Amino acid sequence: TTHYLFIVVVAVNSTLLTINAGDYIFYTDWMWTSFVVFSVSQSTMLAVGAIYYMLFTGVPGTATYYATIMTIYTWVAKGAWFALGYPYDFIVVPVWIPSAMLLDLTYWATRRNKHAAIIIGGTLIGLSFPLFNMVNLLLIRDPLEVAFKYPRPTLPAYMTPIEPQVGKFYNSPVALGSGAGAVLTVPIAALGAKLNTW
Repeated sequence: TTHYLFIVVVAVNSTLLTINAGDYIFYTDWMWTSFVVFSVSQSTMLAVGAIYYMLFTGVPGTATYYATIMTIYTWVAKGAWFALGYPYDFIVVPVWIPSAMLLDLTYWATRRNKHAAIIIGGTLIGLSFPLFNMVNLLLIRDPLEVAFKYPRPTLPAYMTPIEPQVGKFYNSPVALGSGAGAVLTVPIAALGAKLNTW
């Protein structure tokens, strides 16, 4: 009973940690203006949580299950905001599942080699996650319009959008996010796996 209870605690807490990494990641205004921060925080948290959870169970497919839990949680949050009268695009649900599937595929293809899952799978998450999410963001009709018309009640005054400056500070947010995510997910995921062996 303790064993399964621990699995549940790890899954729920790491999911909540991933969802709340940065606190502002789901909202349309910040999803664009801080795409690199979003990519690094989310790809890292996905790799750490999914690898830890997957190695704990030892079953390929667990990472995808983990990503599915996060996706469901976020869609519930999206529905809650929508019910409060905010537009459908007010919250953007991150695309975790395809990257988690790549991690599961790596774990399965290498015959449950945890080091390959960490190195290859973590790199695949870091490279693919920003790309999937950039495509997701491109489907939003006008994120700046949403940001201006529907400011979040919890948004501090100094963080309120003033003028459209999307992409001003980054020549290529996808490249920066992918590179930084890929570099950082491997050592942090390795640390998570190390903790799993203690």
